[in-house]
Amino acid sequence: MMKLVLQDIRKSFDQKEVLKGGDFQFEKGKIYGLLGRNGAGKTTLFNILADEMKADEGASFLEEEGVRIPLVPKDLSYVYSSPVLPDFLTGYEFIRFFMDIHKAEIKEPMAIGHYFDLIRFEEEDRHKLMKHYSHGMKNKIQMLLFLIAKPPVILLDEPLTSLDVVVALEIKKLLRAIREDHVIIFSTHILQLATDLCDEIVILHEGKLSLLDNQKLKDPGFEEEVIGLLQEEGHHVS
Repeated sequence: MMKLVLQDIRKSFDQKEVLKGGDFQFEKGKIYGLLGRNGAGKTTLFNILADEMKADEGASFLEEEGVRIPLVPKDLSYVYSSPVLPDFLTGYEFIRFFMDIHKAEIKEPMAIGHYFDLIRFEEEDRHKLMKHYSHGMKNKIQMLLFLIAKPPVILLDEPLTSLDVVVALEIKKLLRAIREDHVIIFSTHILQLATDLCDEIVILHEGKLSLLDNQKLKDPGFEEEVIGLLQEEGHHVS
Protein backbone atom coordinates (compact mmCIF):
# COMPACT_ATOMS: atom_id res chain seq x y z
CA MET A 1 0.00 0.00 0.00
CA MET A 2 1.22 3.47 -0.88
CA LYS A 3 1.98 5.88 1.96
CA LEU A 4 3.00 9.50 2.31
CA VAL A 5 5.85 9.52 4.82
CA LEU A 6 6.89 12.66 6.68
CA GLN A 7 10.26 12.56 8.35
CA ASP A 8 11.27 15.09 11.00
CA ILE A 9 9.92 18.21 9.23
CA ARG A 10 10.87 21.41 11.05
CA LYS A 11 10.13 25.05 10.28
CA SER A 12 10.72 28.25 12.24
CA PHE A 13 9.80 31.85 11.57
CA ASP A 14 12.13 34.24 13.38
CA GLN A 15 12.33 32.73 16.86
CA LYS A 16 9.03 30.83 16.71
CA GLU A 17 9.32 27.12 15.94
CA VAL A 18 6.04 26.24 14.15
CA LEU A 19 6.80 22.67 13.05
CA LYS A 20 8.92 20.72 15.51
CA GLY A 21 9.68 17.47 13.72
CA GLY A 22 8.46 14.00 14.43
CA ASP A 23 7.60 11.26 11.94
CA PHE A 24 4.17 10.53 10.47
CA GLN A 25 2.63 8.30 7.78
CA PHE A 26 -0.58 8.85 5.79
CA GLU A 27 -2.02 5.81 3.98
CA LYS A 28 -3.66 5.67 0.57
CA GLY A 29 -7.42 5.06 0.66
CA LYS A 30 -8.20 7.32 3.60
CA ILE A 31 -9.31 10.91 4.10
CA TYR A 32 -7.33 12.45 6.94
CA GLY A 33 -8.62 15.45 8.81
CA LEU A 34 -5.71 17.67 9.82
CA LEU A 35 -7.06 19.53 12.81
CA GLY A 36 -5.48 22.49 14.53
CA ARG A 37 -6.12 26.02 15.65
CA ASN A 38 -5.70 28.90 13.23
CA GLY A 39 -1.96 29.58 13.14
CA ALA A 40 -0.97 26.10 14.28
CA GLY A 41 1.06 25.44 11.13
CA LYS A 42 -1.37 23.51 8.90
CA THR A 43 -0.87 25.74 5.85
CA THR A 44 2.88 25.90 6.53
CA LEU A 45 3.03 22.09 6.41
CA PHE A 46 1.04 22.01 3.16
CA ASN A 47 3.29 24.68 1.59
CA ILE A 48 6.33 22.60 2.47
CA LEU A 49 4.85 19.42 1.01
CA ALA A 50 3.93 21.29 -2.19
CA ASP A 51 7.49 22.69 -2.41
CA GLU A 52 6.21 26.25 -2.14
CA MET A 53 8.22 26.72 1.04
CA LYS A 54 11.44 25.08 2.18
CA ALA A 55 11.59 23.20 5.47
CA ASP A 56 14.50 23.96 7.79
CA GLU A 57 14.98 20.23 8.23
CA GLY A 58 13.31 16.96 7.28
CA ALA A 59 11.90 15.35 4.16
CA SER A 60 8.77 13.76 2.69
CA PHE A 61 8.48 10.58 0.63
CA LEU A 62 6.07 8.33 -1.20
CA GLU A 63 6.54 4.75 -0.05
CA GLU A 64 5.26 1.61 -1.74
CA GLU A 65 6.33 -1.96 -0.99
CA GLY A 66 9.15 -0.67 1.16
CA VAL A 67 10.61 1.59 -1.54
CA ARG A 68 10.74 5.32 -0.80
CA ILE A 69 11.04 8.08 -3.38
CA PRO A 70 11.12 11.81 -2.57
CA LEU A 71 7.79 13.62 -2.89
CA VAL A 72 7.84 16.08 -5.81
CA PRO A 73 5.23 18.69 -6.88
CA LYS A 74 3.81 16.54 -9.71
CA ASP A 75 2.83 13.92 -7.11
CA LEU A 76 0.21 16.17 -5.53
CA SER A 77 -2.61 18.63 -6.05
CA TYR A 78 -2.99 21.49 -3.61
CA VAL A 79 -6.43 23.07 -3.21
CA TYR A 80 -5.95 26.47 -1.59
CA SER A 81 -8.38 28.00 0.89
CA SER A 82 -8.43 31.11 -1.33
CA PRO A 83 -8.43 29.92 -4.97
CA VAL A 84 -5.67 31.32 -7.18
CA LEU A 85 -6.94 31.20 -10.77
CA PRO A 86 -6.35 33.28 -13.93
CA ASP A 87 -9.38 35.56 -13.97
CA PHE A 88 -8.87 36.48 -17.64
CA LEU A 89 -9.79 32.93 -18.75
CA THR A 90 -13.13 31.18 -18.74
CA GLY A 91 -13.45 28.01 -16.72
CA TYR A 92 -13.55 25.97 -19.93
CA GLU A 93 -10.44 27.67 -21.35
CA PHE A 94 -8.53 27.12 -18.13
CA ILE A 95 -9.36 23.40 -17.94
CA ARG A 96 -8.47 22.97 -21.63
CA PHE A 97 -5.14 24.74 -21.00
CA PHE A 98 -4.46 22.56 -17.93
CA MET A 99 -5.16 19.39 -19.92
CA ASP A 100 -2.94 20.53 -22.79
CA ILE A 101 0.12 21.22 -20.63
CA HIS A 102 -0.32 17.99 -18.63
CA LYS A 103 -1.39 15.69 -21.47
CA ALA A 104 1.67 13.45 -21.05
CA GLU A 105 0.70 12.75 -17.43
CA ILE A 106 -3.09 12.41 -17.74
CA LYS A 107 -4.15 8.79 -18.00
CA GLU A 108 -7.33 8.06 -19.95
CA PRO A 109 -8.46 11.69 -20.40
CA MET A 110 -12.16 12.37 -20.84
CA ALA A 111 -13.94 15.13 -22.72
CA ILE A 112 -13.79 18.49 -20.93
CA GLY A 113 -17.57 18.66 -20.67
CA HIS A 114 -17.65 15.35 -18.82
CA TYR A 115 -15.32 16.69 -16.14
CA PHE A 116 -17.60 19.69 -15.63
CA ASP A 117 -20.56 17.32 -15.39
CA LEU A 118 -18.80 15.43 -12.59
CA ILE A 119 -18.88 18.50 -10.35
CA ARG A 120 -22.33 19.64 -11.54
CA PHE A 121 -20.98 22.83 -13.05
CA GLU A 122 -23.73 24.61 -14.97
CA GLU A 123 -23.15 24.63 -18.73
CA GLU A 124 -23.74 28.38 -19.12
CA ASP A 125 -21.11 29.10 -16.41
CA ARG A 126 -18.35 27.11 -18.10
CA HIS A 127 -17.77 29.84 -20.69
CA LYS A 128 -17.88 32.81 -18.33
CA LEU A 129 -14.69 34.57 -17.23
CA MET A 130 -13.53 33.20 -13.90
CA LYS A 131 -13.36 36.71 -12.42
CA HIS A 132 -17.16 36.51 -12.31
CA TYR A 133 -17.19 33.17 -10.46
CA SER A 134 -18.23 32.86 -6.84
CA HIS A 135 -15.79 31.47 -4.27
CA GLY A 136 -17.60 28.12 -4.44
CA MET A 137 -17.36 27.97 -8.23
CA LYS A 138 -13.63 28.72 -8.08
CA ASN A 139 -13.18 25.97 -5.52
CA LYS A 140 -14.95 23.54 -7.84
CA ILE A 141 -12.53 24.48 -10.64
CA GLN A 142 -9.63 23.77 -8.28
CA MET A 143 -11.17 20.39 -7.47
CA LEU A 144 -11.34 19.56 -11.19
CA LEU A 145 -7.57 19.77 -11.44
CA PHE A 146 -7.00 16.76 -9.19
CA LEU A 147 -9.88 14.86 -10.78
CA ILE A 148 -8.13 15.25 -14.12
CA ALA A 149 -4.51 14.73 -13.02
CA LYS A 150 -5.26 12.04 -10.39
CA PRO A 151 -2.06 12.60 -8.36
CA PRO A 152 -1.22 10.24 -5.49
CA VAL A 153 -1.57 13.01 -2.86
CA ILE A 154 -4.33 15.60 -2.52
CA LEU A 155 -4.01 18.49 -0.04
CA LEU A 156 -7.13 20.51 0.78
CA ASP A 157 -6.62 23.65 2.85
CA GLU A 158 -9.95 24.66 4.47
CA PRO A 159 -11.81 24.23 1.15
CA LEU A 160 -15.37 23.85 2.46
CA THR A 161 -15.64 26.48 5.15
CA SER A 162 -16.90 29.26 2.85
CA LEU A 163 -19.10 27.13 0.58
CA ASP A 164 -22.86 26.87 0.71
CA VAL A 165 -24.38 23.69 2.10
CA VAL A 166 -25.28 22.13 -1.26
CA VAL A 167 -21.84 22.65 -2.82
CA ALA A 168 -20.12 21.41 0.35
CA LEU A 169 -22.19 18.20 0.31
CA GLU A 170 -21.34 17.60 -3.35
CA ILE A 171 -17.63 17.98 -2.68
CA LYS A 172 -17.81 15.65 0.34
CA LYS A 173 -19.43 12.97 -1.86
CA LEU A 174 -16.77 13.53 -4.50
CA LEU A 175 -13.92 13.08 -2.03
CA ARG A 176 -15.43 9.90 -0.59
CA ALA A 177 -15.86 8.49 -4.10
CA ILE A 178 -12.19 8.94 -5.11
CA ARG A 179 -10.39 8.29 -1.83
CA GLU A 180 -9.39 4.68 -2.62
CA ASP A 181 -6.77 5.87 -5.10
CA HIS A 182 -5.26 8.74 -3.13
CA VAL A 183 -3.82 10.03 0.11
CA ILE A 184 -6.23 12.87 0.94
CA ILE A 185 -5.39 15.34 3.72
CA PHE A 186 -8.11 17.80 4.62
CA SER A 187 -7.01 20.75 6.74
CA THR A 188 -9.58 22.40 8.99
CA HIS A 189 -10.01 24.05 12.38
CA ILE A 190 -13.65 22.87 12.57
CA LEU A 191 -13.91 19.63 14.56
CA GLN A 192 -17.42 18.73 13.38
CA LEU A 193 -16.39 18.96 9.73
CA ALA A 194 -13.38 16.71 10.35
CA THR A 195 -15.36 14.03 12.18
CA ASP A 196 -18.14 14.11 9.56
CA LEU A 197 -15.95 13.71 6.47
CA CYS A 198 -12.71 12.03 7.49
CA ASP A 199 -11.63 8.46 8.19
CA GLU A 200 -8.85 9.53 10.54
CA ILE A 201 -8.24 12.66 12.61
CA VAL A 202 -4.70 14.02 12.95
CA ILE A 203 -3.96 16.79 15.42
CA LEU A 204 -1.25 19.35 14.76
CA HIS A 205 -0.45 20.26 18.35
CA GLU A 206 2.60 22.19 19.56
CA GLY A 207 4.31 21.65 16.22
CA LYS A 208 3.89 17.87 16.00
CA LEU A 209 1.40 15.51 14.36
CA SER A 210 -0.47 12.84 16.31
CA LEU A 211 -3.19 10.41 15.23
CA LEU A 212 -6.30 10.33 17.39
CA ASP A 213 -7.81 7.02 18.42
CA ASN A 214 -10.56 6.31 15.88
CA GLN A 215 -12.55 4.42 18.49
CA LYS A 216 -13.04 7.65 20.41
CA LEU A 217 -14.82 9.51 17.59
CA LYS A 218 -18.27 8.51 18.88
CA ASP A 219 -17.35 8.98 22.52
CA PRO A 220 -19.43 11.77 24.14
CA GLY A 221 -16.31 13.19 25.75
CA PHE A 222 -14.23 13.15 22.56
CA GLU A 223 -15.10 16.67 21.45
CA GLU A 224 -14.30 18.18 24.86
CA GLU A 225 -10.98 16.31 24.94
CA VAL A 226 -9.91 17.65 21.53
CA ILE A 227 -11.11 21.19 22.26
CA GLY A 228 -9.18 21.15 25.52
CA LEU A 229 -6.06 20.06 23.68
CA LEU A 230 -6.41 22.84 21.11
CA GLN A 231 -7.19 25.47 23.75
CA GLU A 232 -4.04 24.46 25.57
CA GLU A 233 -2.13 24.97 22.31
CA GLY A 234 -3.58 28.45 22.01
CA HIS A 235 -1.30 29.60 24.81
CA HIS A 236 1.70 28.75 22.62
CA VAL A 237 0.63 29.46 19.02
CA SER A 238 -1.12 32.57 17.74
